[in-house]
Amino acid sequence: MHPARKTLEKLGLEVKYEATRSTGPGGQHRNRVATAIRVTHLPTNVSAMGTESRSQLKNKTVALYRLRNKLALHHRSEVSDADLCPPAAYVPSEAWMKRLKGQKIKVSINHDDFPALLAEVLDRLHIDLDDIGETATAFRVSNSQLIKFLASEPHALHELNERRKKSGHKPLRS
Repeated sequence: MHPARKTLEKLGLEVKYEATRSTGPGGQHRNRVATAIRVTHLPTNVSAMGTESRSQLKNKTVALYRLRNKLALHHRSEVSDADLCPPAAYVPSEAWMKRLKGQKIKVSINHDDFPALLAEVLDRLHIDLDDIGETATAFRVSNSQLIKFLASEPHALHELNERRKKSGHKPLRS
């Protein structure tokens, strides 16, 4: 299972938290107290920071969300035989299906499930060799809806377009 799709409890067993001091606005408290949090996923060595708040707990929550998002973008799951099914036979996760309204996907980029859904789509794109039509079929959405979903995380669409460019395909526009 992709780490971005794991529950926070299971993911918490695979990460290391570090409290550090941070610079910037917040006054003396921010500069003297270690409120910034760096979270590192130990199996992949991917890390993220939370520094916006004077609260360690809030920064930990932000850092963990950012870590899940980075994992979704930069880590691909191992492909199993079941994953190699044709796009029309693919069964998206329950979380994806709950947010599917007709051929539209409804999820905010700030929702806790967004990194897991993004990881699922990016894993399937990898299997489909970045064929947006096949992946859209697998997720029961239109091509434009899938592109719109990917464009909600600009790095996802950018990296997909870079791979498409290397293989001689036109970039996708949101």
